[in-house]
Amino acid sequence: MTDSSPAAVLTLSADQARRIALRAQGLLGAPDRRGGVRGVLRHLGAVQLDTISVLARSHELVPYARLGAVGRPAVEAAYWGGGASFEYWSHAACVLPVEEWPLFAFRRRAFLARGHRWHRMEDAERSCAEVLARLTGDGPLTSTELGGARKGGEWWDWSETKIAVEWLLDTGRVVCAERRSWKRVYELAERAVPAELLGSEPDDAACVRQLVRQSGAALGVATAKDLSDYHRLKADQVTAALPESGLLPVLVEGWGRGGAAAAAWADPAALDSEPRGRHRTALLSPFDSLIWDRARTERIFGLSHRLEAYTPREKRQHGYFAMPLLAGGRLVGRVDPAREGRTLIARQVSLDSARALPALAQALREAAEWVGCDAVRVERLDDEALRAPLEKLLQ
Repeated sequence: MTDSSPAAVLTLSADQARRIALRAQGLLGAPDRRGGVRGVLRHLGAVQLDTISVLARSHELVPYARLGAVGRPAVEAAYWGGGASFEYWSHAACVLPVEEWPLFAFRRRAFLARGHRWHRMEDAERSCAEVLARLTGDGPLTSTELGGARKGGEWWDWSETKIAVEWLLDTGRVVCAERRSWKRVYELAERAVPAELLGSEPDDAACVRQLVRQSGAALGVATAKDLSDYHRLKADQVTAALPESGLLPVLVEGWGRGGAAAAAWADPAALDSEPRGRHRTALLSPFDSLIWDRARTERIFGLSHRLEAYTPREKRQHGYFAMPLLAGGRLVGRVDPAREGRTLIARQVSLDSARALPALAQALREAAEWVGCDAVRVERLDDEALRAPLEKLLQ
C-alpha cells in the first residue's frame, strides 16, 4: 500500500481494495471455524433473509460461502437458538447479533415518531394490548397462533392482529428471535433480549456512529454511499457520523468516474497488513453482503448483477435465482440452480472463460453434497463448447 507523503491520504489500487473487501467479508484467508456461524454473523453484522429457497435459503448460503459445508441444522440453531440473535430491519429484513439491539434504538424511535409503517390499525391501543396479553400469557407465538396474519386476501392484506404485532416489533416491545416453518415467532422483548441490552438506549448519533463503524469493518473499504447502504442509513446521518467513526479516509483508484480515484473510508484494521490467503470458491446468494449492493459489486468486480426472480421468464438473461460464482477472488460466472430429488440442476450457466471450469465444477459438486444431492446436471450453457470438459470435471 502506498502513501506518497506523511500528510497525504492513503491511496489504494482497485486490486488492493478488492482484496481488502474480500478479507473483510470472510472470503479471503482461513475461515474462522471456531467462531462458526455465530462468528460470521457477529462479524458481518447483518445477514439478509429472503423467502426464496432454491439451493437453500439465502441466510444459509451466507455462512456456507465462508465456512464450507457447515450442517444446515447447525446454521438454523446458530441463528435462532440461545438468544444469540434477533430479526429486524437493517439492509432489509435481517438476522442481527443480539449485541446490536441497542444500536437500532434510533430506528425504533423513528417508527414511534412516524406512528405507523405500511398499515394503520383501526384501534391501535386495543389491538396492541390484546397481542401483548396473549404473548404474556401464552409465550412465543406466530401470527397464525395469534389469530391469523391475513384478512383472506393477498399477502399484504394484513389482519388487525398482524398489523399490531408487526408494529410492536418495529417499535421494540416485541422481538422475533426465532422462525418456525419460516414463520416469525414473536416474543416479549423483556424475555428475549438480555436486560443489560434491553435497557441500553444510545442517542441517535451514537447508534449511527457505531453502525457506520461496524459497516466499515464488514466492508473493509467503502464509499460513504456503500456505508449508507449496508444498514440503510440516511446519507446525512453517515456524513455526520464519519468524523468520529474511527474509519480512515482513503482514495481508491478506479472507483471514480472515468476510472479516476474516489474518496472512500477504510477500517484501520484492514490497512494493517496486505490481504493474503486462500480464496473461497463458492456460489453466492444474490443477497450475500459481499454483493447485495449492486453498484458496489459492479465497481469492485466489474459484474452487473440483478436478481431476476421477479422478471418475466422470457426477459430473464441469467435465470430465476442466478448465483454469481466466486473463484480466485473474482466473480467469474453465474449459475441458476434448482433441485430435483437428489439431483442438483444448473438450469443456466455462464462463464467468463474456460479457465473458470474447474472452479465451477468444484462449486457445483460441493453445493450438491451440502444440500444432500448425489448428482449434478447442467441444462444450458451459454457456451456449449464448454459442455464436454465440464461434464468430464463433474464425473
